[in-house]
Amino acid sequence: MTRVEGGAQAIDLAVEPFGWLLLVIFIVGYYFIAAEEKYHINKAKPALFTGTFMFMLLGGYYAVNGLDFSSFDVEIAHLILEIAEIFFFLFVAMTFIEALIERNVFDALKEKLLSSGYDYKKLFWVTGFLAFFISPVADNLTTALILSTVLITIERKNKAFLVPAAINIVVAANAGGAWSPFGDITTLMAWSAGKGTFIDFLFLFPSSILGWGVTAFLLSRFVPDGTPTKIEGAEPVHIHKGGKVIIFLGVLTIASAVLGKQLMHLPPMWGMLFGLSLLQLYAYTLKKYHDHDIQIYKSVAKVENDTLLFFFGILAAVGALHFAGFLAHAAHLYTMFDPTYVNIGVGFLSAIVDNVPVMSAVLKASPDIPLAQWMLVTLTAGVGGSMISFGSAAGVGVMGKLKGVYTFGAHMKYSWTIVAGYFVSVAIWYTQYEVLGLYIKPVAKAVTGH
Repeated sequence: MTRVEGGAQAIDLAVEPFGWLLLVIFIVGYYFIAAEEKYHINKAKPALFTGTFMFMLLGGYYAVNGLDFSSFDVEIAHLILEIAEIFFFLFVAMTFIEALIERNVFDALKEKLLSSGYDYKKLFWVTGFLAFFISPVADNLTTALILSTVLITIERKNKAFLVPAAINIVVAANAGGAWSPFGDITTLMAWSAGKGTFIDFLFLFPSSILGWGVTAFLLSRFVPDGTPTKIEGAEPVHIHKGGKVIIFLGVLTIASAVLGKQLMHLPPMWGMLFGLSLLQLYAYTLKKYHDHDIQIYKSVAKVENDTLLFFFGILAAVGALHFAGFLAHAAHLYTMFDPTYVNIGVGFLSAIVDNVPVMSAVLKASPDIPLAQWMLVTLTAGVGGSMISFGSAAGVGVMGKLKGVYTFGAHMKYSWTIVAGYFVSVAIWYTQYEVLGLYIKPVAKAVTGH
């Protein structure tokens, strides 16, 4: 049984024993990814092995059976392009964050919160607000790690404050990342795949902020009264020379990525790499003329390679399932059921599995759904992971920072507040997109004959 793949004939392995072997390998590999804490193995290792091994088997199957490699070559070329776009985008974003950390930008923010004298309830709202508005630029994981560090610095023992505040940061970071292509890997994937323009994703802002707002309001009812003990005699923290310029260069880099994608048809990574070149040139001038070394190459070296390799592996594994034909069958769900219900289910699935492979699978299945539905699946995949503590990178990161405090059990105690916010987000989406039509509708292209 064959199907057309990239203009070439491909074997539908989903009905073959070999195809089911690939599916078993994927499931086993994903088990070890999900059980990272149990086996103390970084998830990048099983992800990279699974993704590369599945394609080695596919290539071997085609070679042994003397099959036409045209469709295989097309799949590999598309996959390399897709992974390269995400890989280099994340590489530059993480380098900028490391450079800002080195220049004390985030330490200065932390110091301001520490010296503010806010009570627990104000700190709850301020850290959540910051998480929501920093994550669209700095990404949800980095934002959650920075602000959870602030929490544990302010208060180490009061779990009644720490648990709701940690959950609030995770939910806010994921919700903030959902409406910006820079805030969450799933949103970046959808933007890179051309499922919407940069402006289209900004229209998810009402759904994101109101959904988080409902969860935050419900969580705030459990935050205790009182004020944390103020740290006396702490040295004021100042941003090192060049830190503010790097913030400006970061904004310019984002603008380059957006304009390059929307106006010049360049992949987002191109504008990001242009921004990295500006950062490197600025580091050179700062060192030569002001004798300030921001150690840009050390910042590049500190970029977490495991994170990048995890994305390579998991995207390759999902690509193998797509090439084998499994995702074409999964796409039939969108014709069997109302796409709205399927996309709501995607949010729950992303909480259990992980939003990256789920979103990758949806994009590769590429169901024939309108822009409004692509925005819904971006929203649900982005915020759905908040419902379970290990359902998002932000949640896993905060669990590591607040060990013994922010746990699976502590999170699930308040998970009903997150589910409530999730359905509010969906309700706002439905009202905005389906009832009021408040979004930019794509212009239908005229069909011309030849």
